[in-house]
Amino acid sequence: MSDGIFTLDAEVRNDLGKGASRRLRHAGKVPAVLYGAGQKAVSLTLVHNKVFQAQEFEAFYSHVLTLNIAGESVEVLVKAMQRHAFRPLVTHIDFLRVDAKKAVQTHVPLHFINEKTANAIKVLGGHAEHHMADVAISCLPADLPEFIEVDLQNVELGQTLHLTDLVLPKGVTLPELNKGESHDLAVVTIKTAKGPKADDAEEEVAPEA
Repeated sequence: MSDGIFTLDAEVRNDLGKGASRRLRHAGKVPAVLYGAGQKAVSLTLVHNKVFQAQEFEAFYSHVLTLNIAGESVEVLVKAMQRHAFRPLVTHIDFLRVDAKKAVQTHVPLHFINEKTANAIKVLGGHAEHHMADVAISCLPADLPEFIEVDLQNVELGQTLHLTDLVLPKGVTLPELNKGESHDLAVVTIKTAKGPKADDAEEEVAPEA
């Protein structure tokens, strides 16, 4: 993926309010706000087409982005994004400043791998029930992963993987686990399939039993 996806030009805006935002959108611009790192919030505008192209990449939401604002480069994360109810339009973005020396908390997607080849699914007829699509993490900006893999290859039928089972990249922690054992949430379960497929799977493994 080109690094240009993670660099966007932005302009400071002083014309605020709903009416001003509506005019910006009609002009092909996206209103935004930049805050965090103990600095004053700044209202911005970005070119909609550039933003829309960038947000189609999954990594856009978890990667450290660079905003070029009046000749200054600012590193940020996408904290929130609003979209039009039915049109393919981004209507507003919240950006959070990041400090290279301070940990950030954000959500990154989970990528479930080896789901089709796992013995519990391919042979025994189970199916994966995903309880999470992403997970909250904490780390320094330099350690921020684009995603976290969840390997299902050796997960057994009826087994549930929890947050403590995730293999985390170096420097990455899960804030949810700091709240106690009761917050070791379920991530994915290999459940027994019901119906003809399950019956076929039982017949297939019966000779070995």
